Amino acid sequence: MRFLGINAIFHDPAAALVVDGRIVAASEEERFSRRKHGKRPVPFSAWELPEQAAAWCLAEAGLRPEDLDAVAYSYDPALVRPGQAGLDERWEDLRTTYARRAPAFLATALPGLDPAQVRYVPHHVAHAASAGLAAPYRDSAVLVCDGRGEAYSHLAGHYRDGELTVLAAQELPHSLGLMYEAVTEHLGFLRSSDEYKVMALASYGTPRHLAELRELIYATGDGGFRVEPIDWSSYAKPLRKGEEWTADHADLAASVQVRLEEVLLDLARWLHGRTGERYLTMAGGVALNCVANTRLLAETPFEDVWVQPASGDSGTALGGALHLARAYGEPAAPMTGADLGRGWSDEELAAWLDVARVPYDRPRDLAAAVAAELAADRIVAWFQGRSEYGPRALGRRSLLAHPGRAANTERLNAVKGREQFRPIAPMVLAGRAADIFERGPARSPYMLFVHDVRPSWRERIPAVVHVDGTARVQTVEEAEEPLLARLLREFERRTGLPVVVNTSLNTAGRPMVDDPRDALECFGSAPVDVLVIGPYVVRRGEVFAR
Repeated sequence: MRFLGINAIFHDPAAALVVDGRIVAASEEERFSRRKHGKRPVPFSAWELPEQAAAWCLAEAGLRPEDLDAVAYSYDPALVRPGQAGLDERWEDLRTTYARRAPAFLATALPGLDPAQVRYVPHHVAHAASAGLAAPYRDSAVLVCDGRGEAYSHLAGHYRDGELTVLAAQELPHSLGLMYEAVTEHLGFLRSSDEYKVMALASYGTPRHLAELRELIYATGDGGFRVEPIDWSSYAKPLRKGEEWTADHADLAASVQVRLEEVLLDLARWLHGRTGERYLTMAGGVALNCVANTRLLAETPFEDVWVQPASGDSGTALGGALHLARAYGEPAAPMTGADLGRGWSDEELAAWLDVARVPYDRPRDLAAAVAAELAADRIVAWFQGRSEYGPRALGRRSLLAHPGRAANTERLNAVKGREQFRPIAPMVLAGRAADIFERGPARSPYMLFVHDVRPSWRERIPAVVHVDGTARVQTVEEAEEPLLARLLREFERRTGLPVVVNTSLNTAGRPMVDDPRDALECFGSAPVDVLVIGPYVVRRGEVFAR
């Protein structure tokens, strides 16, 4: 059976396709439209249909809209509670009206689709399915935490034999995600987009406001929590665009970050006590907080924690499709990787390079050739295979660099046009990770946890060591990523370092590079030394020597 999932209600519009219980394709609309997170001027920013992503998912499987058995829309307007405290009724009425008309809108966007085939899936149920049904475990506890859904901001429950039991759900306006968004905005960042910057800034501060925040943000002991009204200006003045952050701002970020971690620990421990499950699966925007995830793994009774790599709202497209597949009796196959987006053949990539009229070569040993460039301290734009689903660059659309040069942190942040406090991440073979990093999971293929860098390695790989001695690690399995594994081995052979810097292939304010045109545009506009696109290598010196 064939199920298309659609997210188009808050932000991160996306589409995903599940066929016979297997995930076939998933992508965010931003990769096509080039509008990050689907952002447009209000009121259109929240409700962009993923027309191009949906059409591509169908084309990837050779399907037409009329071939679908059902379409999941990851928001149920029937669950909205008019007049709910803390919400703007004007926007809620408009959002609800839009959602009710979504079947007709989708039928217009996908000619041939019967509007009656559209099924509403509650927002947090879609999040839960993206974790519990996609994880490598048959049974698990599931924790969803984000800004908001229809009337709630959180779900706690468990999956057993593919069936979800909800044990707790926190009603709005109490929301850990909205609280973190408010701090993000107060610190001068973009709300519902830049929350990860707060997490990065927190490592520069001291959580000196923790005692006060514990009185305002707390778990209630029944699986829920409370977030009381908070005047953030009493802790630090609001930052405006272009203003420099101070110790007060870093301390506020640190205080909020630690309090978030503590409340999540309380929620997870309660959930384990109710379910006794060995494994915890997570989704929702808060699940992208890799510092909190690491504490959940280390300090709760769960044996393992699996986080959906597309935990933000884009992941509800996948979760909605998986939920429908299960509802129709299809078994859900676990997610085997985040490489669910677009890809191109070698011949297609060569045609793009020929059209662009750039000189390129095809090395006999690509991994060795690129390792030599990295060893020579050149920045490499790396474009391989199908693009990633979710916000993390995982070796498909990445910028790579030498970790042994401390200046490369500043250099890469300058290339990307972003704040200098932002960390860059290490990529390492899974079998070598324990030699260099401690704490955190042995396998971290989706870069959703932090590890402590062993003291003996901190001076050897300074570019990837954050100010607090941690790093957000991506582990690479040779069986799953043979080319990346060879690259890491070749780099170590030349430098003695088993780690390569990996950060997303994009510049500030732009979505991650997705197609060959994006890659060529980024290479042409940013100070990147080498573009590796499929089996081909393009060198800046050769391009601009013409």
